[in-house]
Amino acid sequence: MTAPPDPDALHPMPEHPGMVFLKPLLARTPQVANVIAGDFSYYHDHEDPLRFLELCVRYNYGFGSLAIGRYCAIAHRATFLMPGANHAMAGPSTYPFGIMGGAFAEALPLTEYPWRGGGPIVVGNDVWLGTECLVLPGVTIGHGAVVAARAVVSKDVPPYAVVAGNPARVVRMRFDADTIAGLLDIAWWDWPAERVARAVPALVKGDLAALTRA
Repeated sequence: MTAPPDPDALHPMPEHPGMVFLKPLLARTPQVANVIAGDFSYYHDHEDPLRFLELCVRYNYGFGSLAIGRYCAIAHRATFLMPGANHAMAGPSTYPFGIMGGAFAEALPLTEYPWRGGGPIVVGNDVWLGTECLVLPGVTIGHGAVVAARAVVSKDVPPYAVVAGNPARVVRMRFDADTIAGLLDIAWWDWPAERVARAVPALVKGDLAALTRA
C-alpha cells in the first residue's frame, strides 16, 4: 500500500485548486491563533479557498475560538460566526454606539457594555458541513455529524446526527445508539494515518465489526 496523503500539503489534489487542507492553510497565518484545524480536514470553495479565514470565519476580533477536528469536510462558504458578531441586548437599543467614536464612544466605554456571551465553536472529528451553513458562537458539533446546506446551527449537535433548517434541528440519527457508542469508543480519527488507510473499506461501507477488528 502506498503512503497516505500528506496532511501538511496545502492542495491535497493539485488538479483541483479549489480544495485545501485547513491545517497548512492556517499555518500561513500564525497571528490568528484562535482558529485551529486537525489533520486532513479540508475546505472547498468554488472561487478561492485560500480566503477561508476572510470569508468563512466572520467577526473574528481575537476573542472566542474555533476548533475543527480531523477528517472534516467543509463545503463552499460554510460560515462560522465568532462572538464579535454579538450585540448587547440588555437595554432598549442593540446599536453599538461605542464603536462609532466621538460622543457616542465617550458616553459609555466599550468595556462597560453588557455584551452577550458566546463561547468557543467546536467542530468534532469526521464532520460534514454543507454549503453555506452558518454556525453560531458557543456551538459544539459532535463527531460524525452532518449539517445540511444553509442550515443555521444555534445549538449543540449530537454525535452522528443529521441536522437541517433554520434553526437547525435533528432530522435523523445516522446510526442507532449502540453503534454510535461503538464508533465513539473506537475513535478511528485518532489512529495513525496508515491504520486509517487500511480501515477505509470498513469506514466507507459501514462495517463496524471490521472496523473494530482494524
